[in-house]
Amino acid sequence: MPQSANNWIVDTDWLAQHLGTPGLVVLDASWHLPDSGRKGKDEYLAEHIPGALFFDIDDIRDETSDLPHMLPSQVKFASRMKKMGIGDGMRIVVYDSHGLFSAARAWWTFRAMGHKDVAVLNGGLRKWKAEGRPLEDGPPVPRTARHFTPLKDNDLVRDIDDMRRYLADGNMQIVDARPAARFEGREAEPRPGLRAGHIPGARNVPSSRILNEDGTLKSREELIAIFKEAGIDPAKPVVTTCGSGVTAAMLSFALAVVGQTNAPVYDGSWAEWGRENGLPVATGPA
Repeated sequence: MPQSANNWIVDTDWLAQHLGTPGLVVLDASWHLPDSGRKGKDEYLAEHIPGALFFDIDDIRDETSDLPHMLPSQVKFASRMKKMGIGDGMRIVVYDSHGLFSAARAWWTFRAMGHKDVAVLNGGLRKWKAEGRPLEDGPPVPRTARHFTPLKDNDLVRDIDDMRRYLADGNMQIVDARPAARFEGREAEPRPGLRAGHIPGARNVPSSRILNEDGTLKSREELIAIFKEAGIDPAKPVVTTCGSGVTAAMLSFALAVVGQTNAPVYDGSWAEWGRENGLPVATGPA
């Protein structure tokens, strides 16, 4: 990875050497699709990296919205971080059980709340376990409450009005992280009540394409090639979307690693756009 990527990604060797360092907080942000039958919190309690706290994506959300796990208010986020013992100036490393999946959503959430010193563990718990590294179970040891100052970075978040404007202007790159069959409308959405297809003009980079078989992120050169093959220039402005804002953050993370550090997430994603709301929908390949 290039030097600039060091801000966003760390490997298991680095984390093993720095566990217990004052000011370092490790977060397990494991999340699973609603129909998977799996619960991230239950799996965290069964096994996690020593000292890790659990970042609950479905709890740390905007409870006033009927859309899934939307970005919470600054007040709520600051309150949750204070209770968890996460404060200003701390170095945060996020991981998940898949390798690299929902950790990117937590990474993006911290950045959107103005906390820049946050990175993702490459390969996550999957790689950590494969290397035979230590684990622990049970709830975390309570931490002293800390002050967290949220400073929302609006450059990293897009809403439905932004997307309508981009569609009208036709001058913004939009990349969708859903599998090709859902993007093209050949497969129904897992959430009921949503139309099939994609935002007109969007390109498709399924999130699985940016990962190696072991769940780690592909090389910078491979990532650039994948985006360019899909018709996305990583050097130019781009907004990411998906089903509900989770895998979109994976693409924003990959873009940050290759140098496009301000790729915002359309937070409502297809859970919002795909409703029966009169907004245009395209089907077929990009």
